[in-house]
Parts: sequence; C-alpha cells; structure tokens
Amino acid sequence: MYLFKYILKRLGLAILTFFIIISMCFILVKLLPNKQDVGFGKNQQLIQKRREMLGYDKPIMVQFWRFWRYAIVGEFGASEVIFQGRLVWDVFVERVPFTVALNIYSTVLSIPLGLILGIIAAVNKNKWPDHLISTGVMIFVSVPSFIYGFIVQYLLCFRLGWFSPVFIATEGAFSWAAFQSYVPAILCLSFGSIAGYARTLRAELSEILTSDYLLLARTKGLTKNQATVRHALRNAMVPIFPAILGEFIAVMSGSLIIEQMFSIPGVGRLYVSSIQASPPDYNFFMLLSAFYTLIGLLAGIVIDISYSIIDPRIRVGAR
Repeated sequence: MYLFKYILKRLGLAILTFFIIISMCFILVKLLPNKQDVGFGKNQQLIQKRREMLGYDKPIMVQFWRFWRYAIVGEFGASEVIFQGRLVWDVFVERVPFTVALNIYSTVLSIPLGLILGIIAAVNKNKWPDHLISTGVMIFVSVPSFIYGFIVQYLLCFRLGWFSPVFIATEGAFSWAAFQSYVPAILCLSFGSIAGYARTLRAELSEILTSDYLLLARTKGLTKNQATVRHALRNAMVPIFPAILGEFIAVMSGSLIIEQMFSIPGVGRLYVSSIQASPPDYNFFMLLSAFYTLIGLLAGIVIDISYSIIDPRIRVGAR
C-alpha cells in the first residue's frame, strides 16, 4: 500500500514538474527573435498569412492556452521551417528509432565492460590494476562525449579510414549497414558510461569486500572468489541496476551533440536543428522538449521503484 501511495505522489509531482518545465520552454522560445525568412523568390505575404493561421500574431497567453489545448491530445502541429507542412509527430516517429538504436547499442557495450573493469579494480584494490583502471575512469568521466567525437573522427575515420565520419546507411535504424555507421558514435557515447559503471561498482564492491559478513563467509570455508560472487556482487548490484536506467537517460540526452556531429538522423539532431533554424521551428522544439522531459521524469520514478524490487528490504516511500 505504501508503494502505491508513493507512486501516486511521484506521478503527481512529475505531472506538475512537467507542466512547469514545458511552460517555461514555451515562454522562453517565444521570446526569441521571430523574423521572417527573407529569401529570393519567397512570397512574404504568403509566409505572413501562414503565421497568422498558426496563431503567431496572437498574444502569448492565447498561444499558450492554444498550445496546451492541442498538446494534451498529442497534436503538436506542423513544421514551419525544417520540414515545411509536415506534421511534427510524423517526423518524430520516423526519427525515434535511430536515437533508440544508438542508445541501445552504446548501453549494451557499456554495461559488461564497465562491470568487468569495476570488479577487477575492486578485487585488486590499491594494486596496479586498480590504479590503472581508476586513472582511466577519472579521465573518461571528466572528458565530455563530444571531445571523444573529434578524436574518434580523426583517428578511426580520417587517419585509419575504418568508418565513415557521417551516417551513410539508407536502410532501417536496426539494419547491419546502420550499425556499421553507428560504431563511431557508439564508441563516443560508451566511454563515459563505461567509466561511470566501473567507478560505481568499484566503490560499492570495495566496501562490501571488507565488511564483517563477508569475512564470516570466508571463515566458513568459502574461497575469495566464491564469497565475492555469491555474496559481495549480489549486494553491490543493488545501486548498479538503477544506475543503468539513469545512465541510459543520460546517454539519451548526451546523444544530442553526437547525433549532430555524425549526422545521425535521430531526434537529437532534429532537436538541435529546430533551435538553430531561422526562425526557430517552435512545434519541433516543443515536442522534443516534452519528449526529453517526460523520459527524464519517468526514469526517476522507475529508478526509485526498482530499488524496492531489487532489494525487498528497501521500503520506498515508507516512513
């Protein structure tokens, strides 16, 4: 019962937070300059008429109410700049698989490598493998993913010629050709995640390996490896599994720049393009802002609930 009440409370707070964030995004983006796109051969009267039909000449509060009235039912309008006349929801559905595929591949690569490095560092605490891994973790955690993008593009794409510096696949998002085009971006997104998993598991496992109950297990005849696998790893994984969910969301947000660098046709690149457009493509910006805000809020709720599922001794929301 306490878990049900906690979920309802978190959902209520999430809805309120979602409303506040999207409202702020709407107001701030409307404060950007909204100059007409003056270009050769463009009918400015037609452009102005289209903007009047979209309600851009109305007071901001009228536009605000109109936005929420349609957004609640999933109607975010048509693109004005990037894909003129196309519904932003249709373009969003086409682009989402590329972003999801990129993040799934990077997560699948990051989890085993990060956990293996964390275990090696914890078992060999204060020895040269631990120092080597800890130094690498500190470096990879500190450097942003777009720096890796420049390095990967230069070394693997231009110097060695192993991969194309831009996304060139024409098949589906989960095809083999698409996977080959994803590889440089996957590496860029994976470095930080691998370091994060290794650091978290190393800290948890190092503390557990010196705990009293593990020493008791050793005195009962278990070897170091048996005690580590049967008892230490199981308890060390309690904060790791929720961290995987949180890291997946972090990768989703971090892929904004990486998608732009490698020309991956995902929603991250679309998000950046909607802001850089002149004038900004409001409907795309609002839909994608709502998307990233929503997955971030839901991830927080799922992470908290997962603690009680992984370890029943944790009573989430209980007093």
